[in-house]
Amino acid sequence: MSPPRWLGADTLWLAGWLSLAPAVGTAATPPATVEGRVADRVVAIIEGQVLTLSELRFEARVALLQRGGVQALELPLDEDTLRGALELIINQRVQVLNADRLQAFPAEPAEVQARVDAFQALLGGEAALKRFLSRHDVDVQGLERVLARGLRAERILDSRIRLRAQVGETEVRRHFEQNADEYPQGYEAARASIREKLVRERYGALAAEELAQVRASAQVRRVAPFAREASR
Repeated sequence: MSPPRWLGADTLWLAGWLSLAPAVGTAATPPATVEGRVADRVVAIIEGQVLTLSELRFEARVALLQRGGVQALELPLDEDTLRGALELIINQRVQVLNADRLQAFPAEPAEVQARVDAFQALLGGEAALKRFLSRHDVDVQGLERVLARGLRAERILDSRIRLRAQVGETEVRRHFEQNADEYPQGYEAARASIREKLVRERYGALAAEELAQVRASAQVRRVAPFAREASR
């Protein structure tokens, strides 16, 4: 049995953004401005590649929208939220850079376009997408790069842990017997949901382990005020 469909798409949420959720919606910390405009600055250097504050804010907003829906469009991005987003972005970029060296896990144009279309539909159509991109001073190609990187990172991680995340019938039965009070409908009725729960938990744990291994050998430098990792 394959993992539940959402597991591949939300792997990085499980492993890299669990610390972000409580921070969403809290008061935003305003960035420095120069002549009324946001002063961009470097927030991290990932394997020699610079990540700026404007890129971090844009990619954080894209990820929030993908996971929280259009209601996340106006949520403020405070420092804790951005710190969590930075960890997600580092995870993605390190994985994709490693794959690039091996010329592995490419994202097909049609797949990327499908994600762009889904993102546009989430926002409410072409006009809404244009407003969103204009607000962040990003063109469609910039959005495509972000979505393609996320797609590839999900696929890379999924390829490494999908099979190991499977659970057998014995494990499902054992969980039911140990927690029978939670399933008054009986084993057969609860069987599928128990399996999904166990796979989801194992998948998340394996994803965290895999990302920790990938990050251990990566050259990453965070720049203040993001000089420390987000707490888990």
